[in-house]
Amino acid sequence: MIPVRGYEGAKVAVLGLGRSGLATARALQAGGALPLLWDDSPEARDKAAAEGFALTDLTRNGAFEGVACLVTSPGIPHLYPQPNKVIARALDEGIPVDNDIGLFFRSFATPDWDDFETTPRVICVTGSNGKSTTTALIHHILQVAGRPTQMAGNIGKGVLSIDPPQDGEVIVLELSSYQTDLARHLTPDVAVFTNLSPDHLDRHGGMGGYFAAKRRLFAEGGPDRAVIGVDEVEGRFLAGQLAEGPGDDRVIRISSGQKLEGFGWSVFARKGFLTEWRKGRQVAAIDLRSVPGLPGAHNHQNACAAYAATRSLGIAPKLIEGALHSFAGLPHRSQLVGEKDGIRFINDSKATNVDSAAKALQAFPRIRWIAGGLGKEGGIAALAPFLGSVTKAYLIGHSARDFALQLGATPHEICETMERAVARAAAEAEPGEVVLLAPAAASFDQYPNFEKRGDDFAARVRALIG
Repeated sequence: MIPVRGYEGAKVAVLGLGRSGLATARALQAGGALPLLWDDSPEARDKAAAEGFALTDLTRNGAFEGVACLVTSPGIPHLYPQPNKVIARALDEGIPVDNDIGLFFRSFATPDWDDFETTPRVICVTGSNGKSTTTALIHHILQVAGRPTQMAGNIGKGVLSIDPPQDGEVIVLELSSYQTDLARHLTPDVAVFTNLSPDHLDRHGGMGGYFAAKRRLFAEGGPDRAVIGVDEVEGRFLAGQLAEGPGDDRVIRISSGQKLEGFGWSVFARKGFLTEWRKGRQVAAIDLRSVPGLPGAHNHQNACAAYAATRSLGIAPKLIEGALHSFAGLPHRSQLVGEKDGIRFINDSKATNVDSAAKALQAFPRIRWIAGGLGKEGGIAALAPFLGSVTKAYLIGHSARDFALQLGATPHEICETMERAVARAAAEAEPGEVVLLAPAAASFDQYPNFEKRGDDFAARVRALIG
């Protein structure tokens, strides 16, 4: 646990008692603060009360009297589409509003570090797609390199639940736009921006607000190194804002598809090969085509980001190359579930929007595509340029019929359930083809989250292939 510093003896209100909320309450208490907890859910309140925490109805008048700060969970809106009423009241009364990420950065460094030989570092990863894979891959490379490391944030543990760092340890954090948008303190040593595509736009008031939330990690934090994906205009803009010129190697530009040879430091992947270019010359290259845990151009971008982040810490290219080959990938993200009779079954349940689904559709040449769920605005119309690899689509969930209308001449079948979709796709697939779950939709019509949807797919595939 990272005890929260700076609130000794002060009342701190905590809104939202999920994983991060309860971890925040424990860390506040460990640091000597007096946490006052609230959640609209009676079950969540009961769980907090069972741990001995004081519950305070933050919706009542006078609830913020004597309160030094309100800490809110990332899923609770603080601005758009409209602020939660508790947060709105805190803002009206001038109470600072923060989240666990802000508390982490104000509390991470301690006087104990004076005795360390090597100061602990923090790498933060944000962006629209690939955050989790990039974060896990950085963590894996560090483990292979023998560096002490912990992974937290939007993946794994809450940030305040990690252990105090050892001498020379590297903390790797995945941060969503919800987390970067509100944190009052953001001071990473290395910050990574993977890419940007439309997502969570209602929460950020549009694309500009969404990008602004991501940009805070770099503008507010001032990292020593910034690893920036420049395949979208926002990334190029961000890199240009941070660098003093093209030769400034504090900014490492990355790309999947572009040559980036005119910069002080760049890492790019083309035709399956990763290349590091520094100060006008190539210094390393890795063949990614045979790396089983990172299929497709989108994963090659993730590899570039993780390579650049760990190279900035001095990890050798050959060691990184070995770690890439031993990386197993993450569940629900281009995960190979099994193979039978020359047919591979891939679980990419995390592909909940059209951009991530497009990347999955480009990763394989012949696809039996399982898609559908709770569709997002625009459906799958934007996927039309990527349907050439789809032999047939098998549509499930609430948006199955809407998706069918947008598939044009692509063969398709409305299956409605995962059970039928897997059975039909497996029965019709031929050797060399891939049965791919890449829903391009949220899961909430049939499943509580994308993980449960992916688990259902995997279970049904395993039952079929034995």
